[in-house]
Amino acid sequence: MAAKRAERLVNLVIALLGTRQYVTAARIRATVPGYEPDDGTERADEAFKRMFERDKAELREMGVPLETGRTSVFDTEDGYRIARADYELPEITLTGEEAAAVGLALRLWESAQLAGAAHSALVKLKAAGVDVDTNRSIPLQPRLDAGEPAFEPVYAAARDRRQLEFDYRRPDDVEPGRRRVQPWGVVAWHGRWYLVGLDLDRQAPRQFRLSRVVGTPKAVGAADAFEPPEGVDLAEIVAGQDSGEEHLVVVRARPGTAIGLRRHAVSLGATDEDEDRLELRTNDPYRLADELAAYGPDVVVEHPAEVRDAVIERLTRLAAMSA
Repeated sequence: MAAKRAERLVNLVIALLGTRQYVTAARIRATVPGYEPDDGTERADEAFKRMFERDKAELREMGVPLETGRTSVFDTEDGYRIARADYELPEITLTGEEAAAVGLALRLWESAQLAGAAHSALVKLKAAGVDVDTNRSIPLQPRLDAGEPAFEPVYAAARDRRQLEFDYRRPDDVEPGRRRVQPWGVVAWHGRWYLVGLDLDRQAPRQFRLSRVVGTPKAVGAADAFEPPEGVDLAEIVAGQDSGEEHLVVVRARPGTAIGLRRHAVSLGATDEDEDRLELRTNDPYRLADELAAYGPDVVVEHPAEVRDAVIERLTRLAAMSA
């Protein structure tokens, strides 16, 4: 599903969840971002009708309980709403790993612009006289992730299919270099955000860690200027940068713990504190960091520092989520 269409569907769901009244198609068109504006032409009307019919059908196919009806006997046309009682899920219990995944998705939601657009739709509905129940609506507080100030402009450029220009400093660069990129999307990989796209100067796919972007990226040119390759896997492109190189990792484990880890480790003997020293080999140190973090205080990484820092980062994030 295209990014713009996905955002429009999310905005529509949030707007219809926030009211008890049935909202007409005309009011949805005027308040929910992403629909063809009413310019008085027949072409615009037909474009909106086709888009709205597709959206209704898709929501119903996904199981969203979209109701059709009229709020009052005096209404002259049908409207739409989503019954919150039918839409809400029962209480869900998550494991630690599942909670970490949800937390990562939440960072994307809080950073992206769609939250602001959805909130704007609720404000417009209320201003138009529709009874919006703030206790029923989903609380939205869009904010930019302070750790990645480049996220929002990069995400917006990828969503709108606009060329992106920015300064980028690699670890071995003295000064940042200018990059011109067709952004295909942003992806989280082992706790970091990456931009993936076509580097126009090198005419090849490249990934850029957002923490290395200097200043504010600038979108240039018209929207919908390009299309990403069909079936492109952003995570696979980013993961490719770690493939092939073997890493040695040394950890200390409490006696009798980390049984699964010991099956593919080489024992290096005991420490003065009667802990077991283990050596592990991996082609994906960040995936190993995920496994090590699952053992909590039973396992401590001696070296390399990048794996130790990755484990600490994961444990810190999980502790913050459970606080």
